[in-house]
Amino acid sequence: MLQRAALISLVMLAACGQPQQQAAAPAVQLYAMDCGTAEFGDVGMFADDGSMNGQSRALIVPCFLIRHPSGDLIWDTGFPDSIAAMPGGRMALPQMGAEVVMTASLQSQLQQLGLTPADIEFVSFSHQHGDHTGNGNLFAGSTWIVDADERAYMFSDEARGGQAFAGYAQLENAETRLIEGGADYDVFGDGSVVIKQAPGHTPGHTILLVRLADAGPVLLTGDMYHLAETRERRLVPSFNTDRAQTLASMDALERLAAETNARVIRQHVREDFDSLPRFPEALN
Repeated sequence: MLQRAALISLVMLAACGQPQQQAAAPAVQLYAMDCGTAEFGDVGMFADDGSMNGQSRALIVPCFLIRHPSGDLIWDTGFPDSIAAMPGGRMALPQMGAEVVMTASLQSQLQQLGLTPADIEFVSFSHQHGDHTGNGNLFAGSTWIVDADERAYMFSDEARGGQAFAGYAQLENAETRLIEGGADYDVFGDGSVVIKQAPGHTPGHTILLVRLADAGPVLLTGDMYHLAETRERRLVPSFNTDRAQTLASMDALERLAAETNARVIRQHVREDFDSLPRFPEALN
């Protein structure tokens, strides 16, 4: 009888231990890199209700490296590295009423980790705009993961004539994995790094959910929330492609954040960027 009880106890202990092993998160690391700052004299364009007219603001432009045992993903590539080599690391953007300041190139930051663009397996952008795709050509040898509607938008006649196009033009012939039909894209197949569709800012705008072993889930939200006020007040930029889609995507993002208890990173908000470990340290 005692032997049988001991056997049952061992079986129960094994059963309890097994799910813990299956649930163990992979050793994923998230690096936040400073890929420029856009200094605006007037951020009125980021709120179509006029509430931000005349206010000045500096928007951080980050790049993110996600390191996974199965490979590396670059999420958003910032402004072009060429700006860092300009006098004072500055370039005017008169069409946006802004000036870009870039103190370090993306390539130089990768070098601090012993990496070159050729070492990066995957590249993905939240969307087409030049402060997110400025160094896209550096990763033409990587596998590009992109929403199908966004890719069509990026290579439309309108986009080809735009200033941002030169930064990512070489991706047209890159190895590409399309995200279609409203589906999520699980980059490494284990649920740790998942691209989710969130259209409205552009036709195929996406966000990224990263599950870290210690820090827990983190949401990188692309251009869903440009300003510190945007999230709470549901401000919609005047240049978004679809206002209704934008608001629906905001709702979906907030549901996801609540369901996963994720830390939400408003990518252009300096305080959110500064809350992450200072590069070359990682969040893990």
